[in-house]
This record gives sequence, C-alpha cells and structure tokens, in this order.
Amino acid sequence: MRCPYCSGDNTQVKDSRPTEENAAIRRRRVCPDCGGRFTTFERVQLRELSIIKRSGRRMPFDRDKLERSVEIALRKRPVEPDRVERMVSGIVRQLESIGESEIPSSAIGGLVMEALKGLDPVAYVRFASVYRDFREAADFHEVLGEIARAPQPLAETIAPEDDDFRTNLPAKH
Repeated sequence: MRCPYCSGDNTQVKDSRPTEENAAIRRRRVCPDCGGRFTTFERVQLRELSIIKRSGRRMPFDRDKLERSVEIALRKRPVEPDRVERMVSGIVRQLESIGESEIPSSAIGGLVMEALKGLDPVAYVRFASVYRDFREAADFHEVLGEIARAPQPLAETIAPEDDDFRTNLPAKH
C-alpha cells in the first residue's frame, strides 16, 4: 500500500481487525520512510460493476463515490456513521446480487433514495433535489408531500426511570 503522505511503497500493517458486522477488515498502517500512520479498509468484491450513466457512458462503480454522495446528503444531520456504513454496504450488496455487471445509474439512485427515506427525511429531500434535478420550489413541495403520505415509524418513548430522561428533553427557551 502506498503511503498517502510521502508516496513510499513500503508501508507496514501494525494492526488488523474486522469492522462491525465483519463486512471489512480495518488495517492500521505505518510508513517506515516518513513515520506517517493511516488506516485502510479491505472489503470483499463479488464482481466488477459498471455504471451506465444517463448519457450512455459507462464507468466503473466506485463505492467511495456512493459513500460521498450519501454523506453530502447527510451533512450536519444526526445520523451515526456506522448506520451510514451499513446503508452503503447494503446498497453495494444489493447491486452485486442483481447478477448484472452493468447497472444503470438510475437503479443506484433509486436504491439510495429508498435507503435515505428510511434513514433521514431531510437527507432524502436533499438527495432527491439533485437526483431528480429539481428546477423549482414545486418540486420540493411534491417530495415533501410524498414524505407526509408515507407511513411513519412509531417514535421511541423515553421512560421517566431512564437515566438520561432529563438530558433527552428539549431545552426550554
């Protein structure tokens, strides 16, 4: 693995451990040339996937690009990083299990939309605004209507005997 700091080719693995759900291996590495430390992740890839863009252009599937798109939609939202990782891993597994090596970008966008709808409604609207190429405020109104019509999960209740009961209450201003 090449060092991201000095581009040295001879990095050493100092620690390896599985990530949660055993979906990847996390490796801590050190560069003997510059002393830089960094982390890499190793994942199983069942098949090479290609994306067919709307223009007809084909490009290799990039998990990191998918993850960045989701993180942009979730920026400053109260969603734990491990939930995002599980969501992205689930989408990749779905894509790999389709059985096709070439997948339309619209199929990926649809999977992301469905996953975000269940994860965070604000992120869902943000992603939808780019994915569906919103042009005017009415487009937002339509998506908000979809969310309002969708069945809502039951809210978790906090019992008074919970230790964090008082700290979980909204602040009064």
